[in-house]
Amino acid sequence: MPKTDIARRVYNHTWKLDPIVRSLLDTDFYKLLMLQMIWGLYPRVDATFSLINRKHTVHLAEEIDEGELRAQLDHARTLRFSKKEMIWLAGNSFYGSKQIFSPEFLRWLEDFRLPDYHLERTGGQYELTFPGRWVETTMWEIPALAIINELRSRAALRDYGPFTLDVTYARAKAKMWEKVERLKRLPDLRISDFGTRRRHSFLWQRWCVEALKEGLGDNFTGTSNVLLAMDNDLEALGTNAHELPMVLAALAPNEEALRAAPYQVLQDWESYYGGNLKIVLPDAFGTDAFLRDAPDWVADWTGFRPDSAPEIEGGERIIRWWQERGRDPREKLLIFSDGLDVDAIEGAYNHFSGRVRMAFGWGTNLTNDFAGCSPFPNPRLDPISLVCKVSSADGRPAVKLSDNPEKATGDPKEIARYLRIFGDKGRVAHEVVV
Repeated sequence: MPKTDIARRVYNHTWKLDPIVRSLLDTDFYKLLMLQMIWGLYPRVDATFSLINRKHTVHLAEEIDEGELRAQLDHARTLRFSKKEMIWLAGNSFYGSKQIFSPEFLRWLEDFRLPDYHLERTGGQYELTFPGRWVETTMWEIPALAIINELRSRAALRDYGPFTLDVTYARAKAKMWEKVERLKRLPDLRISDFGTRRRHSFLWQRWCVEALKEGLGDNFTGTSNVLLAMDNDLEALGTNAHELPMVLAALAPNEEALRAAPYQVLQDWESYYGGNLKIVLPDAFGTDAFLRDAPDWVADWTGFRPDSAPEIEGGERIIRWWQERGRDPREKLLIFSDGLDVDAIEGAYNHFSGRVRMAFGWGTNLTNDFAGCSPFPNPRLDPISLVCKVSSADGRPAVKLSDNPEKATGDPKEIARYLRIFGDKGRVAHEVVV
């Protein structure tokens, strides 16, 4: 299959050729897995998602044209799952299961469309929110982030001529391939693409995925992007995200139910999925609090994804917890996925080798690393920490504490209330770059 000349394509971007989101499958796999559970268990819950730009010095409303942003958001709302996509979802094997999605859910999905949004400028930032039923608004998270990140990339490259674009992308390709060469030195590495949310562009993510497939062979285990998995005959990978405990905690009628929310999520999840999908995400309200109060049956799950703690510190904490409960860490899985670069991947791989099974979800530093690639300085090509989080559920404020206080989201008074309930132990602030 001929490879796309990305530089030439960027120079000649047209709406018909390159809308930023071209399919509802252009999302992370965990969104579909969570969607099926939300559809089945919480179909009448409302949940608002809100854009959060953690890089306050970057004024998105000054870098991205509002008309272009509205046009891309409106285009995404016209998309439906195609017949080919529905057949693939129904017939493909995910995590060894032939029928991970029920026929009833797939029939509902056939008519799915993204709901409306609210957009306005506030100073130099955009206020972008998605109010409505959780079963609809949850699907805005990934396309909204992809749209804003790619519009920012396009704006940064708008004045580049064809040769400047050629040089920029050639350097980015060489830089990425140097990373592949380093990763090839790690035997039995298990690494996948988690880079959809903050990618430079769809075309660039596709190039990175195809390069990893060729460069790493079987050590490249797949991609979280469902469309790219389908198009490249790869495994679609993902489990669950912070929005599940955030919503259930927001809905909790009392403090006891609030403390129990993270474990209720796991019970809900197990009612739909098992086996390799039984991965715990422990840091929504702090990993120390989660481990302190976790029922013993949580230790029997396949593994953990320590998302916001440093890899070695977070991994050691979970290994100790397994050992204290009489489980052999060598039979367990740790999935590292927080802002990984090659140094962090090598460090964690070498530190934990032989002590626990490992997998790595490589995100922004895979699909949006153009630092030093432009022929002249262009900080607008640097990725920023941009997220789209649940801000309320049924009108009640939602909170994420995180192991890193810099990643906490929610009303400050609610954050203080959650800290009184869950505690602050184990939370250490460090800079959030991506």
